[in-house]
Amino acid sequence: MRCLHTFVLSGLLASGAAAFATMPTLSYPTTRTTNQVDDYHGVSVPDPYRWLEDDNAAETKAWVTAQNKVTYGYLAAIPQGPAIKQRLKKLWNYERYGVPTKQGGRYFFSRNDGLQNQAVLYTLPTLDAEPTVLLDPNKLSADGTVALAGMAISDDGKLMAYGLSASGSDWEEWKVRDVHTGQDLPDSLKWVKFSGAAWTKDGKGFFYSRYDEPKADAQLTKVNYFQKVYYHMVGTPQSADRLVYNRPDHKDWGFGTTVTDDGHYLLIDVTEGTDTRNRLYYQDLTTPGAPVVELLNDFDAQYSFVDNDGPLFWINTDLDAPRGRVIAVDITKPARANWHEVIPQAAEPLKGVHTLNNSFVCEYLKDARSQVKLYSLTGQFLSELALPGIGSAGGFGGKRKDTETFYSYTSFTVPGSIYRQDLATGTSTLFRAPKVDFNPADYVTTQIFYRSKDGTRVPMFITHKKGLALDGNNPTLLYGYGGFDISLSPTFSPAYLVWMEMGGVYAMANLRGGGEYGREWHEAGMKLKKQNVFDDFIAAGEWLIANHYTSSKKLAISGASNGGLLIGACETQRPDLYGACLPSVGVMDMLRFNKFTIGWAWMSDYGSPENPEEFKALHAYSPLHNIHPGIQYPPTLITTGDHDDRVVPAHSFKFAATLQAAQAGDAPILIRIETKAGHGAGKPTSKIIEEAGDKWAFLVQSLGMNPLLKTE
Repeated sequence: MRCLHTFVLSGLLASGAAAFATMPTLSYPTTRTTNQVDDYHGVSVPDPYRWLEDDNAAETKAWVTAQNKVTYGYLAAIPQGPAIKQRLKKLWNYERYGVPTKQGGRYFFSRNDGLQNQAVLYTLPTLDAEPTVLLDPNKLSADGTVALAGMAISDDGKLMAYGLSASGSDWEEWKVRDVHTGQDLPDSLKWVKFSGAAWTKDGKGFFYSRYDEPKADAQLTKVNYFQKVYYHMVGTPQSADRLVYNRPDHKDWGFGTTVTDDGHYLLIDVTEGTDTRNRLYYQDLTTPGAPVVELLNDFDAQYSFVDNDGPLFWINTDLDAPRGRVIAVDITKPARANWHEVIPQAAEPLKGVHTLNNSFVCEYLKDARSQVKLYSLTGQFLSELALPGIGSAGGFGGKRKDTETFYSYTSFTVPGSIYRQDLATGTSTLFRAPKVDFNPADYVTTQIFYRSKDGTRVPMFITHKKGLALDGNNPTLLYGYGGFDISLSPTFSPAYLVWMEMGGVYAMANLRGGGEYGREWHEAGMKLKKQNVFDDFIAAGEWLIANHYTSSKKLAISGASNGGLLIGACETQRPDLYGACLPSVGVMDMLRFNKFTIGWAWMSDYGSPENPEEFKALHAYSPLHNIHPGIQYPPTLITTGDHDDRVVPAHSFKFAATLQAAQAGDAPILIRIETKAGHGAGKPTSKIIEEAGDKWAFLVQSLGMNPLLKTE
């Protein structure tokens, strides 16, 4: 019989500052400086740690080793660390399912039995049949660092094209597997990045996008330009792939491909970096040698192809509708005067559109939580799908004539559950529900709205144990992102559950720059208006303090990627406001982010250092360039991966070295550099648990927590 009991993790003093006295004295590695100075529009900007940008240099590798030795030594001295990781491992050990899809009369879904480093892909002919393993990435590497990065099933369900990523890199190798035998064919496609696979109707091959092969020593840092679209015929070498489309006159154009369900057209989604605007081209696949037609070429809005009925294309767009609408374009008479609005803009942003059961299934965000509505193909409202609660729903894959689809539902206290939706009857049934070792009824989630610096109303979710005392003494973790039109909505995480079990409050702010309220919300946090994002986040922390959830010494902040930039900027602007900071894989050097891999693509959101006005804005908030000697910065644990070729680790390296040199107080400035790990996608479960455990142990120490944890 299992018996759960509660024990107190002890040994910490009442305040984070006092707690440092119990830890070993930190001695940071010496980081060499140079006299590198750059001129930006007449402004001289020193860059003394430029040499850390060379990830292949022996000196950089030695620096990484020395920093990790200090960091892991400090973390190992925190006595509560092992118990935290034990509880994380216990909670993470639950069955997790991906949303099933159907192709060629077969179902495909992923499943993780709990602590597997990578989810396993299964297939089955009927829902009540015994699943068979189609691909187990855990068998591809001893440490679980090879991940399934993408897959596409041929229309007849017989072949699967799939991409593998190693050590967290964005580079993928694509292969082809026979679904029936589970065996790979000889096909191998390399130097693929930011691409899926779009099968032709006959199942003989697929379209994909790739880059030219980089030099060996620059694979993780070289700028990625000149993506090209190819067609690969199954059973032939990559060297025989047919070049379908490229634009040597536009090095920054990227291409995504889709083949319509009727097999008639190839759609080419033409992007410029991360700009939400795009172009939409097509090619008639029924006519050999047909040209690529530039259907929507004005680059004036976002155009997402939904489906087609012969030459009639349904498109989700924000043209003249910042929150999105659905239009119909007849490609035989494509002039704008002939366009027809099918579903008008609503009060809520339209985030996705699918065609199922000869109707539109539309996903909306209402104050950052999911809302799903059904419309006829002529735009008549039919019904709203009743979701299990206030949370996030996603999935709804399938073809226009399908009456069956699947979707996932999750919230801060509900693990991702899978539902089967019968669209003919309107019945939603629970298909798979994970069992996690906690009681959701013990927790409560509220959504509040606060005012930012300029008076803008900003939403924030707050989740914690029931019965929380608003005495200003609760350790609180505030999370944010705020960029690239990306929306944050409620989701379940064993890591945050452990945080709340330890008595912590978890808050998530929906900042400007994201997509929670459509294009206008996004644009209010872009380029020259990026400071709004930081103001929103700072105001969220101030609201939590003013409303007695926490205090500065108990408030920690966390974010990753663009969210890592958020943490770096807020830490350097308001070091007095926080008790600890956790910037992860962040963009910290806003003057050189465009020099590496895909960093140039972010200029659509950040602006360009080469533009004088945008340089002023970038320089004003760039975390690296706003660190000042003599300031007492809060305890900081920076995290990155040595194979991160999205936001190269040099950002974190230089930020850590500069912050360590400037720090006036005793609070630790540490950098944790994961090996064989990248930006985050495909990270093995074991590494995720280890990193989360180290972060929580760091916060326990920094915030002076005395947590309660369950253990067996």
